[in-house]
Amino acid sequence: MAQITIDIPDDLAKRLQQFQTQLPQVLELGLQELETQQRSANFLDEQDIILLLASQPTPEQILAIRSSPEFQARVSDLLAQSKTGVLSAKGEAELERYLTLEHLVRLAKTHALEQLQTS
Repeated sequence: MAQITIDIPDDLAKRLQQFQTQLPQVLELGLQELETQQRSANFLDEQDIILLLASQPTPEQILAIRSSPEFQARVSDLLAQSKTGVLSAKGEAELERYLTLEHLVRLAKTHALEQLQTS
């Protein structure tokens, strides 16, 4: 077992005093919550993805790109409408834009992975 010493504010130390015997569990729960927040923060919508790609991101930032669940649901809905033949012209243009963006992200991820492997 490892030992870590940290400096924390007095008010936090007072709050943690009652959990002194459970500090490893407190830290584990806090880390799980932080990791969950970071994962959901990595989800992007169309505009966010475009802005990120235009900002000269690092290879790591490119590889971390994930579409938001809402964005994924919209693309799935448009694809379903397209398959059933009820997609409007406006919906078709939107779907084409999304598919183009997905293609660009895949190309960027391929390039980013190559960059990381050669460095």
